[in-house]
Amino acid sequence: MEPSDGPDEVRAEVRAAYDAIAEDYAATYPGTEPEARLDLAMVEDFADRVLEGGGARVLDAGCGTGRMARFLADRGCSVVGVDISPGMLAMARRDHPDLEVHEASLTALPFADASFDGVLLWYSVIHLPDHELGLALAEVARVVRPGGHVLVASQKGDGPVDVGARLRERGHDVVLTRYHRGPRDLMTALAAVGLGRRARMIREAVGREQEGQVVVLARRA
Repeated sequence: MEPSDGPDEVRAEVRAAYDAIAEDYAATYPGTEPEARLDLAMVEDFADRVLEGGGARVLDAGCGTGRMARFLADRGCSVVGVDISPGMLAMARRDHPDLEVHEASLTALPFADASFDGVLLWYSVIHLPDHELGLALAEVARVVRPGGHVLVASQKGDGPVDVGARLRERGHDVVLTRYHRGPRDLMTALAAVGLGRRARMIREAVGREQEGQVVVLARRA
């Protein structure tokens, strides 16, 4: 099933899909079960860089159930989460009541300029088509302070994939499209909004994964 092209329709489909799978997702992945050791090493490096820079305030943009926000908070970061799905946020508030989370779109973040020392985009731009990706990264560049760090993760590939089909096999009647991108695509999009690459990690699929993974660490000049 193909998603509508309009941004409002895309956001509505993403919200509805994650609302539908929220409880199942929270039960299946209460922590960092999906992450390989290399993935977590990149997140830990990101947290270390934020803290070494003299700050601690991190935005988990697309926080879902709060599992990665918990990972960062346990490493000394002061985390604020945002997500488009009320269902996922309900799980975050249930399982991590000490964390601050808000409902918001990545393309309209409800925060002042330069108000965070770091921003985590952990598989949260994967449902944004290209014309929305630039808007979201511009918002990230706006809310992260000069010298602040940004970490982006995505499945590696090229173009849209119907992941709703996989979810329907698990009993969730949803429409959901994922946009796979290569490291060059992500680095180009980050550079376009003033976020320069500091490191990148590319790995092949492991375990039950069907795609390779790419993680890019960037910094606001």
